[in-house]
Amino acid sequence: MPAYLILLVALASDCPPYSKGATGGDYYDLEDAKGLNVVETFHFGPQVEALQRGMSGSIGGDIGYTLEHFPNHPRALSAMARLGLRIKKDQAPGARHSVECYFQRAIDFVPKDGAARALFGAYLLSLRRDADAIEQLQAALQVQPGNAAAWYNLGLAKVRQKEWPAALEAAHKAYGLGFPLPGLRQQLKAAREWREAESLDPVVAH
Repeated sequence: MPAYLILLVALASDCPPYSKGATGGDYYDLEDAKGLNVVETFHFGPQVEALQRGMSGSIGGDIGYTLEHFPNHPRALSAMARLGLRIKKDQAPGARHSVECYFQRAIDFVPKDGAARALFGAYLLSLRRDADAIEQLQAALQVQPGNAAAWYNLGLAKVRQKEWPAALEAAHKAYGLGFPLPGLRQQLKAAREWREAESLDPVVAH
């Protein structure tokens, strides 16, 4: 086998695609979600989501089990990302795959899942992989234009790249949708690039 084909096979084996079994599937599909309660009851309780302790073994193992059955489970994806960032490792102990692989499996299974892409973008932003983060956040916003957190994170990425008009536009979108954190606004103010959004209300002459 040619060397480049061996490399491709090796890369594919590092992150095998999700294969739907008898239990699980799309987190948002009502038929698929029939087994969700059982999986969460035994593997993704509040203590696992809060990264305090595992339920059947390690925290990473329980989150991974949840994602093995429901690859686009948003809270489990968020928990896996937070765990990886907390321990500063690509792959958590007990998990079968890397954090990035879990996100890729979710996106490959449901390409139009805006929540999975938004969470992946936030994770990549935390790793300072800004270009990759922007790609995922923009893809998320094409599907979920009302995702305030995705607009906020896109704004942060654009600030890092000093793309001020795009950062300001993202900030106005995020805050217009009610996003509460002031950090993006503060960064734009510190760079003297903050401008208040123009009022869209008509002016009534008296």
